[in-house]
Amino acid sequence: MEDNRKKIAIEQFVSLVDILDPCMDDYLYIYDLQNDTYCISPGAVERFPIPGTRFTHVLETLSRLAYPVDLPILMEDLEQIQRNERSFHNLEYRWLTREGKPVWINCRGQVIRDEQGKPEFLIGCINEIGRSQKADNISGLRREAGLFKEISENGQNRLKGFVLRIGIDGFKEINENRGMDYGDMILQKTAECIESVILPEQKLFRIVADEFVVSDFTGRDTEEAKRLYIRICWELNRFIQNNHYEVFYTISAGIVGLDSLASQEYSDVMKLAEFALNKAKELGRNQYYLYQESDYESFRNRRKIIKIIRQSVNRGFDGFEAYFQPIMDIREQRLCGAETLLRFRSEETGMVSPAEFIPLLEDSGLIIPVGIWVLEQAVKACCKIQEVIPDFRISVNVSYVQVLKSDILADLVKMVNEYKLKPGSLMVELTESGFLEDNSRFRRFCEGLKENGILLALDDFGSGYSNFRYLYNLSPSTLKIDRTFTIKAIHNDYEYKLLHYMVEMTHNIDLKLCIEGIETKEELSKICQIEPDYIQGYYFGKPCPFNSFMESHVSATTA
Repeated sequence: MEDNRKKIAIEQFVSLVDILDPCMDDYLYIYDLQNDTYCISPGAVERFPIPGTRFTHVLETLSRLAYPVDLPILMEDLEQIQRNERSFHNLEYRWLTREGKPVWINCRGQVIRDEQGKPEFLIGCINEIGRSQKADNISGLRREAGLFKEISENGQNRLKGFVLRIGIDGFKEINENRGMDYGDMILQKTAECIESVILPEQKLFRIVADEFVVSDFTGRDTEEAKRLYIRICWELNRFIQNNHYEVFYTISAGIVGLDSLASQEYSDVMKLAEFALNKAKELGRNQYYLYQESDYESFRNRRKIIKIIRQSVNRGFDGFEAYFQPIMDIREQRLCGAETLLRFRSEETGMVSPAEFIPLLEDSGLIIPVGIWVLEQAVKACCKIQEVIPDFRISVNVSYVQVLKSDILADLVKMVNEYKLKPGSLMVELTESGFLEDNSRFRRFCEGLKENGILLALDDFGSGYSNFRYLYNLSPSTLKIDRTFTIKAIHNDYEYKLLHYMVEMTHNIDLKLCIEGIETKEELSKICQIEPDYIQGYYFGKPCPFNSFMESHVSATTA
């Protein structure tokens, strides 16, 4: 009679599980410890490689189901229950899905004992703790799981409308300066401002950290998304004003029109929305950016090139080559030095322009190992050429990334000592606007160059970041005038006089001046009239590999 009552109770539990399964995300289970039988919600059978809603040989099945690393802690816990040492099961570990992917679960259960006090049943629920939250208690909004459901449930139907992804500019600084609680208040107020202006058919979600998404699947176009962004900014400004400007912040937004997308899979839509938001922030923040496929393809191409370059670095800098362009002492009419220039090619990309791959090297940090490699090529070339031209000098460009994120000064000194390069034979050219003379690390770098007999040249002087304060603070030995300035001087009397005065000034303070970009005899003739020290340009030779440089320029010097 007692066994029949137990059987009826178990059957009732199983029936209850079947009824509740469609109504909940958790998986209910009952483990008959004495008869080695396990019953679980049908949803779990669909998700995990479980033989059925009811199965025997429980420990064997669980050993296949649990992630191998986590199996010992599961077995230890169940053994303690069997030994009557535990009354409650509460364990976080991983199960393997039918695709073999490990997911975190929290398995909780109450031990039910029989009349003799022996463990009889373990009854409880299993919750996937790795699943995304569905709601956010700070902003009061639904989370990404809700947006995923909304997009995914459309099935094969093409979505019409837009996605507007919004990010708070400088939110990290708000948290750091005002504290997390204040940051939570900003998130809440931002959500309220957005909600106050969206239309009834539009839905708002909080995605991650300081980012929100407004979805509109009614067919409205991206022009409406732009207007919506402006309305949100206006509402935010009103909140900031009413808050007495305790904190001032802006928002950026990425807009993706759904009609033009080849794929409307959730992951693809969100990927493009994230790209669009990042693009808006790159463009200066406090603005929107409308997704353009051409921009995204350029972004993907840059990522592809970075990947190829990283592989090349790992293969011993395969694909990189050092080129050399002659620098002429115009007064003595002879070759006196060369600038080292980096080139890169691969089978996948062909020759890549330095204007394209140098910024990628800097952004990725790969400029550090590549910079050391090209430095060594320059120093080795200089040593070889000095066998023919004893006072030959080599120039090499240094990026602000190398100065700020590596000990490039130590690398320079080590290379000079290793190859026994004579003092004054190596010149470092600085061309990057990221350099600031009030940066202590940068100042120490420039002082270190001088202390170790390494010359300093300021490239592109007279344009961009160049400032006469640098002449005093950095004490360079040479100024270089780029072709843009040179061409203006050749074709404009005012610019020509300005360049003339610049040459006189540099000579008066014991500096040398090199004019770049001379390509024709006529240009050379006019520039020589203002008596610069050095000339560099296609007229004397284009950048070329070392062997070509030796043959075309060094050998010609001794002929």
